[in-house]
Amino acid sequence: MIDNKKEQERAELHRTIWGIANDLRGSVDGWDFKNYVLVMLFYRYISENLTNYINAGEREAGTPDFDYTKLSDEEAEVARDDMVQTKGFFILPSQLFCNVLERADTDENLNETLEAIFRSIESSAQGCESEDDFKGLFDDFDVNSNKLGGTVAKRNERLVKLMNGIVSMQLGDYKDNTIDAFGDAYEFLMGMYASNAGKSGGEYYTPQEVSELLTRLAVVGKTEVNKVYDPACGSGSLLLKAAKVLGKDKVRQGFFGQEINITTYNLCRINMFLHDIDYDKFDIAHEDTLVEPQHWDDEPFEVIVSIIWTKIQCVFNVPIVSITLDRLFVHYQENI
Repeated sequence: MIDNKKEQERAELHRTIWGIANDLRGSVDGWDFKNYVLVMLFYRYISENLTNYINAGEREAGTPDFDYTKLSDEEAEVARDDMVQTKGFFILPSQLFCNVLERADTDENLNETLEAIFRSIESSAQGCESEDDFKGLFDDFDVNSNKLGGTVAKRNERLVKLMNGIVSMQLGDYKDNTIDAFGDAYEFLMGMYASNAGKSGGEYYTPQEVSELLTRLAVVGKTEVNKVYDPACGSGSLLLKAAKVLGKDKVRQGFFGQEINITTYNLCRINMFLHDIDYDKFDIAHEDTLVEPQHWDDEPFEVIVSIIWTKIQCVFNVPIVSITLDRLFVHYQENI
């Protein structure tokens, strides 16, 4: 039976993305456009996530009308250490997506404003446990690129259009949506542009239905696991499906993966945050897994799930679910 609500949500999201694409058509090619949309979507998300978290705490403490977006930066500074400890990052009220958007039309240096904010968000984690999780997250969003326009005015004009497009996405609380809004946007953008960019779409994303099938096969008979690992994690689709299938609290020690492509590595970390996976519950490494595996010293993974392009010999004595180009298989390696 067709899930009408899911299809309606998906169709609305796709219409909005097409609208943004039309606004930027002829200036930003598809491959770069994908990165601009996803990073701006992430910026909106973490702004709203932090705001909602602080507002909820203050209102529970007896201030029903509290609104973090209305605070001065000076007043907000007192919350910095606590938020970095809890969320792994901090954003001042003036840096929030909604407040920057409100001033965007009149900000002649919007590109510099955004660049400074992105650097500030990353630097808020420096020296903290979350530093590696935020380092370089915004690198694929070049606000000064000529691809956005030949002049500062042209770049800013397109940045405003991009922000307006992102705010028009009716995302609500992703937990209340029947689709994975970020994952669906990622997949849709890949479908739009991967072939035109001369890239293999499957190298960068896995269709959500395939991810869910593989994950369900991997956790058959389990109600919880110690942790989940993907040696070629891409944008994190399989790791996050474990959170959906079991419940993120049922993956006790978190989500681990490794990815060689820097752009996809950044998207994977962004994807973790977007799905409310705390910085201390995931460890994504940027290296070639076959040459420089990064998780040898960790406790053995109870479940390993991976999408691979060639069948390789696995040496883990845990259930592994993989997919090759020619067939789907469940592989149990009994001996190291």
